[in-house]
Amino acid sequence: MVARRDETKPMDLGQRDGWWSRDWRPLSLYAAAAGALIAAHAPFLKLPYFWDELGQFVPAALDILYAGAWVPRSTVPNAHPPGVMAYLAAVWAAFGYSVGITRVAMLAMAATGLVAVALLARELTGGAKGHGPLWAAALLFASPLFYAQSMMAQLDMPAMVFTTLALWLFLTNRTRACAGVCVALVMVKETGATAPLLFGLLLARERRWREAALFLLPFMALGTWLLYLRAHTGHLFGDSGFTRYNLWFPLHPVRLGLNFARRIFYLFIDNFHWIGTAAIVLAGRRTRLFRTRGWAVTGVLFAANVVVVTIFGGAALERYLLPALPVFYMATAAAWTVLSPGWRRASQAGMILGLLAGSFVNSPFPFALENNLAFTDFVRLHREAARFIESHYRGRTVTSAWPFPDAMRRPEFGYVREGFRVRGIADFHRESVWKLQPGEVELFVLYSRTWEPRWGALRFDRVQRLLARYYYYEVQVSGEELDQRFGLERAARWERRGQWVEVHAADGGSGGPAPDAAGSRGIKQAFSRAGECDKIELPRWTFARSRSPKSRTE
Repeated sequence: MVARRDETKPMDLGQRDGWWSRDWRPLSLYAAAAGALIAAHAPFLKLPYFWDELGQFVPAALDILYAGAWVPRSTVPNAHPPGVMAYLAAVWAAFGYSVGITRVAMLAMAATGLVAVALLARELTGGAKGHGPLWAAALLFASPLFYAQSMMAQLDMPAMVFTTLALWLFLTNRTRACAGVCVALVMVKETGATAPLLFGLLLARERRWREAALFLLPFMALGTWLLYLRAHTGHLFGDSGFTRYNLWFPLHPVRLGLNFARRIFYLFIDNFHWIGTAAIVLAGRRTRLFRTRGWAVTGVLFAANVVVVTIFGGAALERYLLPALPVFYMATAAAWTVLSPGWRRASQAGMILGLLAGSFVNSPFPFALENNLAFTDFVRLHREAARFIESHYRGRTVTSAWPFPDAMRRPEFGYVREGFRVRGIADFHRESVWKLQPGEVELFVLYSRTWEPRWGALRFDRVQRLLARYYYYEVQVSGEELDQRFGLERAARWERRGQWVEVHAADGGSGGPAPDAAGSRGIKQAFSRAGECDKIELPRWTFARSRSPKSRTE
């Protein structure tokens, strides 16, 4: 299965493949990567925003664009630095605001990540034959997680870009440039501080004190942001609920153990990753392929990133692993260079096909919908419901669990043409829903918030009890219970690949006038009214309430 050493001449390290000739330029690869990404995502470029996009990051970016507010005003502030939001605000200022421009802006950044992965893979393999760098980039491109996240206005794909670029610069001894990229990295996401900490310690160990001192700059930048946040919110991390959920909630021994198991499963087994894992193990045992300083530094950073995002982050989402994921694909691509031709081709075909299938085939286990194209089903269902309400129930107050109220409140999120009055609740647990008074519910939108297929793991009582005990999981109310308690009728229902949305109304639809909640006279006016939550019956949610363990079970 593994080729003999004389067949690989150890990996042909001194020979450059024609693709990596002197005529090759990173800009050419970037143009190809950007073109491929945009073409592959063309069906989704106008897709409305999903979950945290419309609940946190896009509103925060609009705050920067229209009010110069670095600490968000129209959503709950938290510790996340404003780097990505500032990038989006700059793009919108230059090209105008639209969902499509947001998608293309994120894809442009993702293309930089593909180039950075190819450059780093080339450095780690010494530019060996076998198109190893291209295979590393191809695996990342095919990854369902990267494919979904590459178009989304969130922090983890940009954090992956800057982490990979910083590691490449460090291994090629471009220390000053690396420190500069690390400043950008920590201003994209605070957990990115793992990279400059490691680089600074390695340089200090080698007694390269001046170069090591450069990696204090990222911590100075991050510290400045946190002090600025504290000055404006009274809390170092922006919100006490954010701190409890992301710093203390994951530290329960059972949750911590389950989160580590979840990380290991996703990185090394899920989405046919087990094929790459087998190749890496075989290559590591039978060759000295990974016994270099470059791979040692890369491996330590990989492990450190996994540990940090497991310990911190209440939701334990798979997207947090994006800064580490390219390392696995680079190691797989490198391992293929020492496999015999037959095994190499079979492994490559199996893994690529498995990754591509992962974008469309959902896991039997509970998972975040944004891990693959399941999130597009969620968005399309909610868009259908929003359009139905806009056509039949103009003037009504919409009651639902976050993030649907935000989708109905602000037209710039892509769901409605005119904003609606909304009433938000934390989740669809009975405790939350029964707090509403029967006479005040005009229109209720009930939807599936967690992946619960008929054949999935959540159908087992033991799994439900485990999640209920440690993650506050609870089966949500049914439409029949809603109708009985509040005197409603189910007006419409949509289903799509195991997900569903229902609209329940007190009576038939009306063609009344549209509400003047957010207005339809442009995004700036919608923004200016967004903070008037009390006037449109939107509760002053806290982070703990809108994203507590009880409302975030994926």
